[in-house]
Amino acid sequence: MGQCCSRATSPDSVQGGANGYGYSHQPKQAQTPPSYNNAQPPPQAEVRYTPPAMNPPVVPPVVAPSKPMPDTILGKQYEDVRSVYSERAAATICRGVVNVVNVCHFMGVMHRDLKPENFLLATKDENAVLKATDFGLSVFIEEGKMYRDIVGSAYYVAPEVLRRNYGKEIDVWSAGVILYILLSGVPPFWAETEKGIFDAILQGEIDFESQPWPSISESAKDLVRKMLAQDPKKRISSAQVLQHPWLREGEASDKPIDSAVLSRMKQFRAMNKLKKMALKVIASNLNEEEIKGLKQMFMNMDTDNSGTITYEELKAGLAKLGSKLSEAEVKQLMDAADVDGNGSIDYVEFITATMHRHKLERDEHLFKAFQYFDKDNSGFITRDELETALIEHEMGDADTIKDIISEVDTDNDGRINYEEFCAMMRGGMQQPIRLK
Repeated sequence: MGQCCSRATSPDSVQGGANGYGYSHQPKQAQTPPSYNNAQPPPQAEVRYTPPAMNPPVVPPVVAPSKPMPDTILGKQYEDVRSVYSERAAATICRGVVNVVNVCHFMGVMHRDLKPENFLLATKDENAVLKATDFGLSVFIEEGKMYRDIVGSAYYVAPEVLRRNYGKEIDVWSAGVILYILLSGVPPFWAETEKGIFDAILQGEIDFESQPWPSISESAKDLVRKMLAQDPKKRISSAQVLQHPWLREGEASDKPIDSAVLSRMKQFRAMNKLKKMALKVIASNLNEEEIKGLKQMFMNMDTDNSGTITYEELKAGLAKLGSKLSEAEVKQLMDAADVDGNGSIDYVEFITATMHRHKLERDEHLFKAFQYFDKDNSGFITRDELETALIEHEMGDADTIKDIISEVDTDNDGRINYEEFCAMMRGGMQQPIRLK
């Protein structure tokens, strides 16, 4: 599905767009946090928090990995870590997500871009620690202020964001969308275009009739309804979510959810694999002008000139930039950027993690990425070419290829043409957007 906004004047801004929406990628300045002298911290709230980026910029925890990430909260289910997937499993994950929201709101922070890939599980263990990442769109909450810039990721955007008048309640909405996906395998508001998604969100009709909803408990559906209430004043708060019987009293059933849900969840993620692989290809081919500043930042951090940044180098480099991150927060950044998991960040990983997405998605870059997959220059990415690339990057099997073709090949000819490839890369599902 990200990035109160005045009319954009930056040359990188794009005017217009479907239904009057356009895209702007100007960074949001973080505000001074409010004082909470008499506030009491929420109980049992363990979260690794990465604060909004301040000037000078620090490495944002955004990843476009060349290998699958089985530690994302949905990825844990995709990879069949558990032999069965139940409401209780979904409730455990939901509780962790909302706990993060609750802590953020207590700290006076509105995330504004909650989505599954921004939550990582430290390990594949049943009781793995949930880690929140990518606070690039977050802002400090100013009491009484209503925000008007449209930010977020398309499937997870709250209706009041589209109406340009919102507060912290939008994070609960996004968490509700995540819960709906955890229970059903698909987003509650679906369309082929961003305009269609936004129209569906504004209409607010939630499907509880299709499979597997008839077999989902009424308590779970009640929580989803309350988190996805159209009126933010009637929407349940993060603290109230944590007190809901489905989460608090163990009402969530341990009966396995229809296996079709896992299949749909796998398909929902499959497109990400090709997209992330393409982003890495693009990042490796950016010219000097496009990565101006980032190359020097990498060289400054790589103090031993090894071509990679270690944890200690990242920690020291961020400190020189004025960052006051804790060791745990630096480790979180390290884990996010180190996509191949070898304990260090190489140059391409660094560029992929730090480059603005709008630069990566320019036409000339998308064409180069398309050519990377289209080995025979036929104008199409065939099943064999996709298989070769996925095997090379250790990113999938025959089922993954089938899922990608199914999602991206809109004309159903068994191949991916350039138009279909661009539509996938620019789709609102996974990459943050800032709308005009």
